[in-house]
Amino acid sequence: MSDVIKIKRGVDINLVGDVEAEFAAPVAVETVAVKPTDFHGVRFKLSVKEGDEVKAGTPLLFNKDDEQMKFTSPVSGEVAQVVRGAKRRILEVRVLADKKNTFEDFGAADPVSLEREAIVEKIAASGCWAFFKQRPYNVVAQTSKTPKAIFISGFDSAPLAPDLGMLLEGNEKEFQTGINALAKLTSGQVHLGLNASKPVGRVLSSVKGVKVSKYDGPHPAGLVGVHIAQNDPIDKGDVVWTINPEHVVIIGRLFLEGKFDARINIALTGSEVNDRKYHSTILGAAVKNFVDGNTSDKTNRIISGNVLTGTKVDIDGYLGMYDRQITVIPEGLEPEMFGWLIPKPDKFSISRALPSWFQRQIGNPEYELDTNLHGERRAFVVTGQYEEVFPFDIYPVQLIKAIMTQDIERMENLGIYEVVEEDFALCEVVCTSKIPVQETVRKGLDLMKEEVG
Repeated sequence: MSDVIKIKRGVDINLVGDVEAEFAAPVAVETVAVKPTDFHGVRFKLSVKEGDEVKAGTPLLFNKDDEQMKFTSPVSGEVAQVVRGAKRRILEVRVLADKKNTFEDFGAADPVSLEREAIVEKIAASGCWAFFKQRPYNVVAQTSKTPKAIFISGFDSAPLAPDLGMLLEGNEKEFQTGINALAKLTSGQVHLGLNASKPVGRVLSSVKGVKVSKYDGPHPAGLVGVHIAQNDPIDKGDVVWTINPEHVVIIGRLFLEGKFDARINIALTGSEVNDRKYHSTILGAAVKNFVDGNTSDKTNRIISGNVLTGTKVDIDGYLGMYDRQITVIPEGLEPEMFGWLIPKPDKFSISRALPSWFQRQIGNPEYELDTNLHGERRAFVVTGQYEEVFPFDIYPVQLIKAIMTQDIERMENLGIYEVVEEDFALCEVVCTSKIPVQETVRKGLDLMKEEVG
């Protein structure tokens, strides 16, 4: 019998623009991009040049500090462009897809019969190693490390989040094979967190070889960081890996078919999208495929990911490696007369000073929110609001202040090894002081990695 863990601290932000439970007609993928900016903590070197012909699974980049770790093309075709930024930093490697989509052959194999070293070698060579995130520090996992556990969140509680049952449907065999491979990579258990109050789909409900825990409560109940804190907290010296379930499916295909088959399903969400449906596509696909001609005439913001942790992209941008949705909401360009002084029922807040707090006590109203911050950055004051939405056994305000003052000893004592940026996303939403909390946490993690390693 699975445990049911009640998450009490947090808040659900119910936005207009949820996805319909159906798939749109397939759209041909013309270009894809591998974006080094998705892989924090990796120093890259190019393996190709513009004009080179590649297959799906051909290395485009590799990790300078771990040459075994490849970053490969999701499709076959021609390397169309290497986009560089300041100091010639590589921002994107764009591939023009052909119609054949041929694959590099990595050899099919049953992971149950393989040694750990062989599994690591196959995953790293294929480009699938980038799917593993390492905690502490929230960076791409090192191939030389053995984690004490691997965690997978089987549901997403973020605003407008897609149903993972829909994203994974029909991939039971692939998911189970991926789990069999993951079991060989850890000295402990593979943990799977499921939603206790909603159906999870056949893929997640039928899997074997994992420790299942069920969660009930508001966001961030679906965050893998919450699951780690509840099951196997991270201490100094510990290493834990995390991976998305859709990426487990791709690893499963690698072992079943011997190829890097980067097909995924994503959701198109947001109040400014006209036709909100699920789409079958490829990792790193062009955002234009989904939003061009399918949004309102307003000035909108396109987000690869969800509204809390996603990345702003333009219409010529590309889907992020770890994102499972594209969200379109209005830009908050219009100034508000008197600002917060006029209590509006359509303005989300956890403060009792606004009507929305009372509305949420009697129902679950939808909000059509934009990107307006509703105020400028100001003094960092203690309000107790962080603690209302932060379900970790950590003092969030004190930790943020320790990061700001670069007090490494206090950061350690206050639990920085246990958290990553997304764990503080709701704190950023409710912050009266308008502090860029996620950016601050990222700076703290980078400092700890540099100083402590």
